[in-house]
Amino acid sequence: MSAEFLNRFVKELSEYIGENAEREGLRKTPKRLEEAFQTLYSGYSKTPQEVFASTFCEIPYNEMIVIKNIEFYSMCEHHLLPFFGHISIGYIPREKIAGISDFAKLVEVFARRLQTQENLTYEVIENLIQELNPKGAMVVCEATHLCMVMRGVEKKSATLLTSAVRGIFKEDSKTRTEFLAHLRH
Repeated sequence: MSAEFLNRFVKELSEYIGENAEREGLRKTPKRLEEAFQTLYSGYSKTPQEVFASTFCEIPYNEMIVIKNIEFYSMCEHHLLPFFGHISIGYIPREKIAGISDFAKLVEVFARRLQTQENLTYEVIENLIQELNPKGAMVVCEATHLCMVMRGVEKKSATLLTSAVRGIFKEDSKTRTEFLAHLRH
């Protein structure tokens, strides 16, 4: 993204909303935007394959593994406003396990893109399945959307909950129930 584009963008946005792009507080905004965009949209430069580059198979572990409350921040593709929350992931390995931080990195790959929560949940579980080939997995995501809090219906405490279920978690209600019980503790 060029500095020229961001200068023009801030100038035109300022004019559109009735602001003065030349005032002191806005003069360095194009540079600040460039730096912010590098973080906010960093997911486009990463892949799930990079995240799961090294997996482990030291013991035949086949019990449920749960990673709870991975916080994330994303940008709504509909309004370009943030949404944020937590994702919890459960899976039962088949042959390999991944490092704990790999799951946070996987969430970041997809959260740091223009996104919907439904898509984020889907992409996390699909890539987990593709990269680790577990017996099953479940992802639960809860988030607050500023497009609903700051504008529109302005409901401050409303959150959206999405989930995705694959393999044994879908086939066996006891496995789903165990995962959900882990989330309550």
